[in-house]
Amino acid sequence: MAPCARAAEIVTLQSGFTIRCASREPLSADTVRLHLRSTGDADNYMDVPAGSIATVETTSDELPAPVTATQTRSVGTAEILATSGARHNVNVALLAAVVHAESAGNARAVSRSGAQGLMQLMPGTAAALGVGNTFDPASNVNGGSAYLDALLTRYHDNLPLALAAYNAGPGAVDRYHGIPPFRETQAYVARVIREFNRRIAQGKAGNTTMAAR
Repeated sequence: MAPCARAAEIVTLQSGFTIRCASREPLSADTVRLHLRSTGDADNYMDVPAGSIATVETTSDELPAPVTATQTRSVGTAEILATSGARHNVNVALLAAVVHAESAGNARAVSRSGAQGLMQLMPGTAAALGVGNTFDPASNVNGGSAYLDALLTRYHDNLPLALAAYNAGPGAVDRYHGIPPFRETQAYVARVIREFNRRIAQGKAGNTTMAAR
């Protein structure tokens, strides 16, 4: 359980949720603290039951540096999408399509279920991703992009399944062995893919490939 100095660790929970952290710290026989960044921010962590950890992988990729509020004010949404897309290897047009479907570009959007910001992150998901302020556009998109990247990896770049998991959760996708039979999720997947294709066709977001990444 020794912390990693520079490389990140990818912790997969029994639920299937994946968390990228800088280090792990055993607090007791039952609890492990995951330090989400190696920036000296003592409050940027989450505690999980030791038994909930399924696997731990070490990756040579360093954790991306957090985006500050000052940086956020100086850039627009298009630049935020481009930066996060490049950082997490996700097609910028796809990120733009998800933002369009989730919040229509409203950084202060809050859903009935409590999802927040441009990419509508639930508070628990945001905390696991190291997003301290879900209403900060750059932090929100960076977290949402990391989550979408993890889902694309989990489902072997199957875009419909990754989008279904983004909307309904990976547990639902795994339970139904495909897109869940939820009207909202099925409509969401179709809506995002339609917008993605439209943006690609029009050459928007500076990317002309149909691939999700």
